Amino acid sequence: MTRWPIPLPMQRALALAREAAEAGEVPIGAVVVKDGTVIGEGRNAPRETHDPTAHAEIAAIRAAAKELGNERLTGCELFVTLEPCAMCAGAIVHARLARVTYAAPDPKGGAVAHGARVFDHPQALHKPEVVAGIGEGEAAALLRDFFRERR
Repeated sequence: MTRWPIPLPMQRALALAREAAEAGEVPIGAVVVKDGTVIGEGRNAPRETHDPTAHAEIAAIRAAAKELGNERLTGCELFVTLEPCAMCAGAIVHARLARVTYAAPDPKGGAVAHGARVFDHPQALHKPEVVAGIGEGEAAALLRDFFRERR
């Protein structure tokens, strides 16, 4: 089996996930890229900020929108270490991200390939291209280790 190198944006998302774990947060990291440049990044921080919406994807989208001075992230790609939940998938739709690349699937809480499948609804105003499994082994190991330590 050929193992392709993990793209730099996903490597950065994985580093952010490790930072989240070190802070006691579920290890999820995300970056937004436009024209090959990271314009926004974030890591999970709901416990630390006392904000249930402080998911990695939301932080990265907010930072990218601020950087561009526009709520529409047309032509941008989101790299995230775990399949987005329904809230984050909704934000992705509203931001009009062109592509979402996620590492590990989330059969329990994901809403892209699992659960609500937000992008597949006729009511979705926008449907990004989705790429799954890039960096899956590393992201899944971070999550397994994090939850194993807490049980």
